[in-house]
Amino acid sequence: MGWAFPNRYDVRLRARRAPGPDGFPRMIAFRHFALRRGSRLLLSDIDLVIQGGWRLGVIGRNGCGKSSLFAALQGQLESDAGELDMPGKLRLASVAQETPALPDLAIDYVMGGDEELAAALRDEADAQARGDTEAMARAHHRIEELHGYDARARAGRLMHGLGFAPETHERAVKEFSGGWRGRLNLARALMCPSDLLLLDEPTNHLDLDAVLWLEEWLRRYQGTLMIISHDREFLDGVITHTLHLNQGQAKLYTGNYSAFERLRAEQLRQQQISFEREQAERAHLQSFIDRFKAKASKAKQAQSRMKRLEKLAGTEAVRAERAFSFSFPQPDRVPDAMLQLGEVRAGYPLESGEGYSTVLADVGFSIEAGERIGLLGPNGAGKSTLVKTLVGELEPLAGERKVHKDLKIGYFAQHTVESLRAGSSPLDHLQARAPGVANQVLRDFLGTWNFAGDRAFESVDGFSGGERARLALALIAWDKPNLLLLDEPTNHLDLEMREALADALADFDGALVLVSHDRHLLGMVCDSFWRVADRVVGPFDGDLDDYAKWLRSRGAANKKAGKAAAAEMPSAPVETPEERRRNAAAQREQDKASRSRVKKIESRVATIDTELGRLEGKLADPDTYNGSTAELMKLGLQQADLRREKESLEAEWLELYEKMEA
Repeated sequence: MGWAFPNRYDVRLRARRAPGPDGFPRMIAFRHFALRRGSRLLLSDIDLVIQGGWRLGVIGRNGCGKSSLFAALQGQLESDAGELDMPGKLRLASVAQETPALPDLAIDYVMGGDEELAAALRDEADAQARGDTEAMARAHHRIEELHGYDARARAGRLMHGLGFAPETHERAVKEFSGGWRGRLNLARALMCPSDLLLLDEPTNHLDLDAVLWLEEWLRRYQGTLMIISHDREFLDGVITHTLHLNQGQAKLYTGNYSAFERLRAEQLRQQQISFEREQAERAHLQSFIDRFKAKASKAKQAQSRMKRLEKLAGTEAVRAERAFSFSFPQPDRVPDAMLQLGEVRAGYPLESGEGYSTVLADVGFSIEAGERIGLLGPNGAGKSTLVKTLVGELEPLAGERKVHKDLKIGYFAQHTVESLRAGSSPLDHLQARAPGVANQVLRDFLGTWNFAGDRAFESVDGFSGGERARLALALIAWDKPNLLLLDEPTNHLDLEMREALADALADFDGALVLVSHDRHLLGMVCDSFWRVADRVVGPFDGDLDDYAKWLRSRGAANKKAGKAAAAEMPSAPVETPEERRRNAAAQREQDKASRSRVKKIESRVATIDTELGRLEGKLADPDTYNGSTAELMKLGLQQADLRREKESLEAEWLELYEKMEA
C-alpha cells in the first residue's frame, strides 16, 4: 500500500522512512545487556525488544542511565556485557548538544540535517563549477529523488513551528543565543530522514506554543522514536510505550506516562501484598519447624515445611523512594495591592540608541495578594518583556509602574542559572546573600534544598543543570519574597523536582506570576491565566486545553487571511455553460467514487480496530513475553503493519472527506 498523509511534506518525509528491505518494521533488541560508566554499573542483564514504529518514553531518576543508553544506541558507549542488536543501515537522528558559532545562515544549517541531500547539492555545485553537464544531470536527478527542491520550504516550516520568526531564517547561527541554537539543533534533527529518532529533553528552552507544535509533529513521525523528557504532559501526548529505568533494571510498559504511573502503583501494591503474605507464611512455617523438628512423630512434617520454606520466592518488600520536597518560607507580609502597571508601553531601546522598539502597548496589569497567574502567549509576543517590566528590570517606555512599599520580589529568569558564580559553592552564594548569618543556619537551610553535608561546599562548576536551577530557587527562597515572578523555572528540572516545585508553589502564601511550557505545573499552581498576544495583555477566559484550541484557530485564521489575499488576484477565465455541465457531471462521478471508497475505508478501519484490540490484549499480557521471541516479534510486526495501514487509510479518508465537503 502506498503512503498517504495529509500534507505534501509528510508524504515525502515518510516515503523516505519506509521499513527495511524485508518489508518489516525495524526492531532493536537488547540481550543480557549491561552498561557501565566508569566504575558504576548503570544497567544490568537487560532483555528488551523495541518494535519499529514505537514512540518510547525513557524515564527514571537522574543518573539512572537514560542518556548513557542513548549514547550506546549511537555507538558512543560500549556495552559492559551482552549484546545490542540494531538493523543494518539504520538511519539514526539525534540532537547535537553543542552548536559552534557558525557563520552559516540558520535555514542552511537546518537544511544540513539532511546529509544525503546536502551531499547531492554539493555535487551539483561542483559539477556546475566544472561545467560538467553529465554530472549536473546526475546530481539533478538525485536531488529530485530526495525531494530536495522544496527542502528550503520544509526547513522553513520546521523553524516556524519551533518559534523562529521569518526574518530570523536568514540570520547567521552565531547571532543566536544558546537557547535558540538548541532549537536550531532540534530543527536540524527533525530535518534528517531517520528510522530512529533520539530526543533527550527536547522541550528544554521551548515555550508552550513550540511544545504543542512539536508534540503534534512527533505524533505523525513514522520511525521509531525514543524520548527522554521530564514533561509529563508532553510524554502523555506523544508516547505509546514507557521504558522505566530503576536500580539497574529496565521495565517496559504499554501506554503513556499516566498509564505507567497507574500500572507501576498497582504492581508495587501487589508486590507489597505478596511480600506481607510471604512473610506471614514464613513465620508460620518457621514456628512449626521450631516446635516440632525435635519430635519423631512430627519430623516428617517438619522436613516438609523446611522444604516449603526454602522454595518461597523471596519477594522483596517495596522500598519507598524518598520523595524530595522543599518549601518557600512564608513571607513576613503580603500586602493587598502589590504591584500595578497603568497604561504602560513596554519594550527595549534600539541598538542605534535612537528610539525604542515597542513590544506591548497600553498594558493595564495588577497583582493582588494571593493571586496565582499563568502567562500564556505565542513565542515572541512579549511574555518575558512583561515579566521584566513587572520586576523593574525594564523601565516602562510610557505609563506608570506602582509598587507597594512592602513588596519583595523573588525573580527567576531564564538567565538566572547562568549567573551563578563559577568556582563558588552553594554556601558561598548564600553567604554573599546573607552576610553575618551563622554558617550552621545557612547550612541547615541548604540542607532542606538537598545540599546537605559536603555538597554545600562543592563548586557549582560540577553541578548539573537541575542542581544549578535548584540552587537558584533556594537563593530566591532565602529572601522570603511575597511575590514570585518565575520565567521558565523548570528547564533542566527532573520529574521529581518538578513535582516538588509544584507542591512548594501550591503551599506558598504569596502571589505568583508564572511563565512555563510545563502544562502540568501551570495547571497545578495557577488559578487564572493572562494572554499576551498582538501587543495586548488581557485575561484569558479558559484553561490550557482552551488555549491550545485558540492557537489552532489562530493558525487557521492566518491561513484564511492568506487565501483571502490570494482571492484578490486576477481570476481564471469564466467557464462556458457546456464546460460547466461537463465539469459538474465529472464532479458527480468523482464524488460517487469517493463516497464508495469512504465506505470501504470505514469498514476496513473497523476491522483493523478489532484486530488491534486483540493484539494489544496479547501484548499487554505478561505471559506473552514468556513465549518464543519469534512469536513475540510476529505479534509486534502484525501490530505495526495494522497501525501503519490504519493511519494511511485515515489520512486517505480525511482527504476524500475534505474534497467532498468542498
